[in-house]
Amino acid sequence: MANVVVVGAQWGDEGKGKIVDWLSEQADVVVRFQGGHNAGHTLVIDGITYKLSLLPSGVVRSKLSVIGNGVVLDPRALLDELGRLEALGVKVPPENLRIAENTCLILPLHQELDAMRESGASSTRIGTTKRGIGPAYEDKVGRRAIRLMDLADPASLEHKIERLLSHHNALRRGHGMPEVDGKALYADLCAIAPKVLPYMDSVWLLLDRKRREGKRILFEGAQGSLLDIDHGTYPYVTSSNTVSAQAATGSGLGPSAIGYVLGICKAYTTRVGEGPFPTEQNNETGKRIGERGREFGTVTGRPRRCGWFDAVLVRQTVRLSGIDGLALTKLDVLDGFDELKVCVGYRLDGREIEYLPASEHAQAKAEPIYETIAGWSEVTAGARSWADLPAQAIKYVRRIEELVGCPVALLSTSPEREDTILMRNPFES
Repeated sequence: MANVVVVGAQWGDEGKGKIVDWLSEQADVVVRFQGGHNAGHTLVIDGITYKLSLLPSGVVRSKLSVIGNGVVLDPRALLDELGRLEALGVKVPPENLRIAENTCLILPLHQELDAMRESGASSTRIGTTKRGIGPAYEDKVGRRAIRLMDLADPASLEHKIERLLSHHNALRRGHGMPEVDGKALYADLCAIAPKVLPYMDSVWLLLDRKRREGKRILFEGAQGSLLDIDHGTYPYVTSSNTVSAQAATGSGLGPSAIGYVLGICKAYTTRVGEGPFPTEQNNETGKRIGERGREFGTVTGRPRRCGWFDAVLVRQTVRLSGIDGLALTKLDVLDGFDELKVCVGYRLDGREIEYLPASEHAQAKAEPIYETIAGWSEVTAGARSWADLPAQAIKYVRRIEELVGCPVALLSTSPEREDTILMRNPFES
């Protein structure tokens, strides 16, 4: 049996929620290993829609769910999300949810700083969700963050807040923002501590024990590989590593615990926020894809930018994350197109290249080279076997496999979990 890592193979929003839910039914443990409540997963189970931002998808199925040390945690967002789930009939007791003691916290001051930057000059905008994720990671690497375990030690918490504010209050003064009152922040954290500390654990030890017991572990990534802080379209990226290797670092398990990497990608391409997008269709085609695919952010509600499938980018993320198989989603959105285009390379300064360069300047100049593929008029929505698919839709999927150098393990044809065509079960690979 293989422990499985699920990562987005594009710019996020690939439909990971449904696939992770499908896999979580087979898993014993589901782990979030990076990001924060800036990423949204939508699950549709028995007609009920669950929208998760921070919690692992396994909580809906009462699986042991873990938030690893690679995540930045907003304790208020955590409690709000737990409350929303309870209103839908899903209770998440501490025995079902464990949070790494060394997880760094997102505080209101992080959100204020994030919002200030995003509302400033266009040169400072990245297109963040203004949830404070980036500033919280900055404090983590700056070694001044407040961690979950600090809430259990009020005696040392005051000193740690003082250390944190020596940086932030100087920064806020420079931007004309009022200083943060350290005593008020201390009181707020002490008040919320009893509500979140019951979930705290030495997660690396817990996961090591589960692995040795032979339990199936599902590692659930947020965002997409092209938003990786090192390997994405920098600076228009998130503030954490989103590639599969982060599953080990962000959970405390060694790389040998990873058995299979499943990459999720749409049958077309979308992205939210600023940054390069070579195959973007800022026209009627893009509008048609967006309307049919209901392309609006789960967390922000922002409309997503839409374009043709970019095989160059997915091939790149397959290599960066060591992806063993793809889950191709939203094939049904392409029903009815007379022809489809797939990007097979780029033209840059008069020459053809087969990868997206790291330079922001070069990325902006890269022009897609398209291959045209005939579309299909039949309906693929709800298909649950290859026999249900039009011949041309099968050709489209097979051509994607050839171009990205990776087999399609699952094919999703609607938001409903049952509308999935399985070629290979990642847990049994």
